[in-house]
Amino acid sequence: MQTQLLGTSGIEISRLAYGCMRISGSWDRHEVSRDAVRRGIGILETAVEAGYTFFDHADIYGDTTCETIFGEALAQHPSWRDQLIVATKCGIIFPDQPTPGLPHRYDFSYRHIIDSVESSLERLLMERIDLLMLHRPDYLADPGEVARAFTELRAAGKVREFGVSNFRPSLLSALQSALDFPLQVNQVEIHPYHLDCLTDGTLDQCLERKITPMAWSPVAGGKVASGYAPETKADDYEKQVSLLEALDLAAKAYEIGRTVIALAWLLRHPSGIVPVVGSTNPDNIRAASKATDVEMDRPAWYRILRAARGEGLA
Repeated sequence: MQTQLLGTSGIEISRLAYGCMRISGSWDRHEVSRDAVRRGIGILETAVEAGYTFFDHADIYGDTTCETIFGEALAQHPSWRDQLIVATKCGIIFPDQPTPGLPHRYDFSYRHIIDSVESSLERLLMERIDLLMLHRPDYLADPGEVARAFTELRAAGKVREFGVSNFRPSLLSALQSALDFPLQVNQVEIHPYHLDCLTDGTLDQCLERKITPMAWSPVAGGKVASGYAPETKADDYEKQVSLLEALDLAAKAYEIGRTVIALAWLLRHPSGIVPVVGSTNPDNIRAASKATDVEMDRPAWYRILRAARGEGLA
């Protein structure tokens, strides 16, 4: 698989990240059996064999168990620690945590960031996280308080690089203004059914600041994946059909599948988008890696964009 640099960090990563959100098979830690752990480790082994070197986590994935499974995989494969770049996220707290009655909320407080990193390090069985991201914008975020946590974690050697997720450009700028070192990533939703980043300044900011955009849900939850067919009763049925036809036309031209061409469409953007592949199907994990070999031309890219917009260009 082809590689690229992560932001301005000098860290080399695979052009596709492997998203670990589903490797536990459940969002309830009490439902994750030893068989599920073994299956999760097998999925990670497939991804490594397919050339993925960049792995994306969050403390909430699998109710913390996805990080734990990854830690067990690292223990079984010690050489991975020198080969793989590991990212995780913090900042989301689900309802009734840590006590019943508390609401779903976001928390970028100094204490929560520090405690979250310590817990993630314990589960991952690592001494340092390669990339820490803040998961969803906290409406009470204080850039100075976040900067204090980031600076201390960096000085202590517990986190190498930092980024954000789902941030609007203005909030990223506010946080960056409080930091003495650059943010390296903004992980956002990007796919043909979610084009906001092309027009709201997110990707422009990434280009300007040399920030790597990561794309979660790059195949729109399967709606642009191979084998998907829209329901005829869907309100946007004709638009969906038009988009799938454009993707299939490009896929045929490049002799690859629809899922792969959808990923290649994202990879074509000059900002260096890194799609996060979250499939747990070994064949799909391997097939996705072929997207980095596609050099999509401008007409093919714009044909897909026009179909995704459902209208021509101005």
